[in-house]
Amino acid sequence: MNQGGGLPGNSPVSAQTSDGVARYADPPGESPIGKEGVMWLPKLAFPGDGVQATVICDPAPCRRRLPAVLIAVALPVAVLAGCSSSAPVNAQGAVNTQGAQILHLTIDSRLVHGAMPLTLVTPAGGGAHRPLLVFLHGVVYDNNSQLTDQMFAALHALGPSAPDIAFPYGDASYWVNSPDAAWASYVLDDVIPKALTVLNADPRRVAIGGISMGGYGAYAIARLDPGRFCAVGGHSAAIGSLGGAPASTSDVIATATANPKLYGHAQLWLDVGAQDLFIGTDQQLANALHIPLHTWPGGHDFGYWNAHWGDYMGFYAHALATCG
Repeated sequence: MNQGGGLPGNSPVSAQTSDGVARYADPPGESPIGKEGVMWLPKLAFPGDGVQATVICDPAPCRRRLPAVLIAVALPVAVLAGCSSSAPVNAQGAVNTQGAQILHLTIDSRLVHGAMPLTLVTPAGGGAHRPLLVFLHGVVYDNNSQLTDQMFAALHALGPSAPDIAFPYGDASYWVNSPDAAWASYVLDDVIPKALTVLNADPRRVAIGGISMGGYGAYAIARLDPGRFCAVGGHSAAIGSLGGAPASTSDVIATATANPKLYGHAQLWLDVGAQDLFIGTDQQLANALHIPLHTWPGGHDFGYWNAHWGDYMGFYAHALATCG
């Protein structure tokens, strides 16, 4: 797999936009397939957006750090509308979506200085005014990494109480605001409003959670707007200077210790594998918040997380159903 900023094979045309940043545009007169898992298709209009959008299909959960300017187009929004009706694919083959629909968008954001992908999932049957779950990925994963059989099965099992899900991309940012990019603000001000609009989801019922780096990020973001979320979940939250996590991630423990009610009315969840190196710091956060730490056998890996999607979805669905 190509690790640089470009794409293997015949590269798409690089176009200069008004802000002077190079963006990728469609190759003239062709629709190449197989470039870093990206399929370029003709431009389509997404219903209700009033703009033309480029359909981008990136079904494979690639474990790579993407460039800051990501396989984007010189348009505000790029939308996937079906993606050849093919299911996501992982290392084990095609993923069973259980009838859920997947939309791949691109948000061109000034907050993170580039165009970033956003994957949206709406459960089988669709329908407006569902609650929204924002789910943040870990440090070596991306917005498609959680599109697994187990996640879709757990979502399907919820039936009519299943939420829509937004999976944003956050690089290796730990989902915090920094001098380089405002990732927390990006989630609050760009990702959530876009997901609510595109999915016609219920803005009064929003939850946020994540795995590893994303588990820390969920708690770090929710404290910035404590009245906004019905639930906050951290799954193997990467907290403290272990396993490459920055020491600054311990700040959530300090803020929770100072103010255990920091997250307002939100229902809170933490879980971790019994063999996970973050079990000590996750226990400290749970103690500070006066909540239980759910612990099961396992480590810091997809085997553990995939085994507990049913628990995760059950928590979020119950919190969203009883919110407000």
